[in-house]
Amino acid sequence: MIAAVKGWHAVLSALLFFIPAGGTAAEDGNGAARELARKTAVFAGKGEPVSVTWSNVTSLGSSELLQVRGSFEAALREAGGRIGEVAPLTEVRITLSENRTQYLLVEEIRRSDDRQVWISSWKRTEVSVASAGIALEKKLVWEQDEPMLDVAFPAGTMVVLSPSTVMLFVRKGGAWAPAAFMFLKPPRPWPRDLRGHLRATAGGFQVYLPGMACSGAVEPALIVECKPSEEPWVLESGSRAMLLSSFAAARNYFDGRVTTQAGVRKNVAPFYSAASAEEQGRTLWLLAMVDGHTQVLDASLDPAGSISSWGSDIAGTDAHCGNGSQVLATRPGDGTVTDALQAFAIVNRSATPLTPPMELPGPVTALWPSGGASAVAIVHNLTTGRYEAYVVTVSCGG
Repeated sequence: MIAAVKGWHAVLSALLFFIPAGGTAAEDGNGAARELARKTAVFAGKGEPVSVTWSNVTSLGSSELLQVRGSFEAALREAGGRIGEVAPLTEVRITLSENRTQYLLVEEIRRSDDRQVWISSWKRTEVSVASAGIALEKKLVWEQDEPMLDVAFPAGTMVVLSPSTVMLFVRKGGAWAPAAFMFLKPPRPWPRDLRGHLRATAGGFQVYLPGMACSGAVEPALIVECKPSEEPWVLESGSRAMLLSSFAAARNYFDGRVTTQAGVRKNVAPFYSAASAEEQGRTLWLLAMVDGHTQVLDASLDPAGSISSWGSDIAGTDAHCGNGSQVLATRPGDGTVTDALQAFAIVNRSATPLTPPMELPGPVTALWPSGGASAVAIVHNLTTGRYEAYVVTVSCGG
């Protein structure tokens, strides 16, 4: 499609409105980018510099824009064109846009008084998300003055991990009652911002702490054996996926050395927490990075997208409400204000909210999967000053 341009924003809106709903010019975004690049090279002239600016007004993430941009620049070079910043004769503005059925690359190209608009489109893959009836439910299971690191439920008991102890609780009269405890003796002083993780096993549990690992049993009595260890922590996401991750013992995050259960080893940037999600039968990993964004990775742990609206704690669940699986995420914060949890689906490598935010009485200090559709959230209640452990469950409703 070729059109004269007078007002860019007005023309863009009109073109998106009138473009046929079923017509596609390419199989995917890469093909659409290559098509525009070839037209651009012809318009500019062989070897002439082209200045290109990009914008994204779609639901797609920045990684998709980078991929399309890379295809455009490669195809432009192949066609005899080049990107230049020094007094280019030709200026190009490309917008990644969308309508109900298609994604579109809309290119405005200008050389002196000669202006044109080209559009190349491809069919969008729709993923319906059934959010009706989906809700988050929370249940307070324990609270105490000392900070809590994690809570797990092996063999019908409850184990609470604190900086100084591992405590065992059993059911009595419908409530949890203390049954036994053991003191922890770290091989060196704990870091200031201590993190720890419990992993329930058949009849027992594992404890991961900076520079130390423990194995425990709850039957016939509480037994905990600990040793100095730099072994990777096992990070689970529901029961679907598992990641081995090396913890930076003197800090409060994972250093980026990871291994999937398929044996894929990778070095990624440091991250705080991890979750997996399913999207149209594909497994994705999501890492809440130290720099504040969440990186979306494919099954080979290669970048596939980015999410900027989550906090540093995320957890995957086994809930399957609608299509795919659900991820719980906190909202961004500095630990001095109240927090919230929200359930999301991953659609087109981006986060789609499934529930309203569930407000909490303080910041979330830990969030770990708890099996099934649930996760354990440790909250520092800013009103009482106590630490509270909640089991948060994704309910799919009717």
